Amino acid sequence: MTGAHAAGVPVAHGGGALADREWSLAELAAAYAYPEPAPGAPRPWLRANMVSSLDGAAQHEGRSQPISSATDMRIFGTLRALADVIVVGAETVRQEGYRPARARAEFADARKAAGQTPAPVIAVVSASLELDFSLPLFTSPLVPTLILTGAAAAPDRVAAAEKAGARVLIAGEGTGIEPARAVGALAGLGHTRLLTEGGPRLLGQLIADEVLDELCLTLSPMLTAGDAQRIAGGPPVAVPHRFELASLLEEAGFLFGRYRRS
Repeated sequence: MTGAHAAGVPVAHGGGALADREWSLAELAAAYAYPEPAPGAPRPWLRANMVSSLDGAAQHEGRSQPISSATDMRIFGTLRALADVIVVGAETVRQEGYRPARARAEFADARKAAGQTPAPVIAVVSASLELDFSLPLFTSPLVPTLILTGAAAAPDRVAAAEKAGARVLIAGEGTGIEPARAVGALAGLGHTRLLTEGGPRLLGQLIADEVLDELCLTLSPMLTAGDAQRIAGGPPVAVPHRFELASLLEEAGFLFGRYRRS
């Protein structure tokens, strides 16, 4: 990918040599590659992918699509194709109409070489397990859907999830999850390339528990006003967490940044 460098940060612009074509999936995959695992047992790496308007809205009328773009969706698809598992909150599953992740022919060889399943696993975080198990996410996934919940989850809902074909992982002592335990449970299944797509409440939990390694943030050149959620919610952390800008892409006024934990 062509581009310039600013203060040591790779920057690629949609103008110039790239103005008359889209970034290829191979270029995007290289730009967003997970860190190379260290020798021995690979450490899990959790990245989040979120979009925000200029005035801080993570959604418009309850959905992220209105503040997205075609390039944002290509990056969205690329990040999914690179991941072992996609961690998502139950409310986001409901609002965004989540479906199973699909296999992408363009990434088939790379996933096979990396020892990954044909499509990433979806892992739904839910305390209540009040989910519609008749949805395709549970009835027809390419790989079985996971549910992360707490030990105090209602047994009848756990049974309903398992009857629907989902695998339930206990990642907390109460009804909800403990983020570090959730990451550990996924890593125990061999899922070390982790991606979360929120929503804001889940992302807030991951930030507060200091398990987030990377934030991929699309800054949309739009203003929405209103009272939409930010990309992360919940109680504030005691000390703000500092992340470093790793790379920055620009296209049609949209900024696509990668920030890593300092």
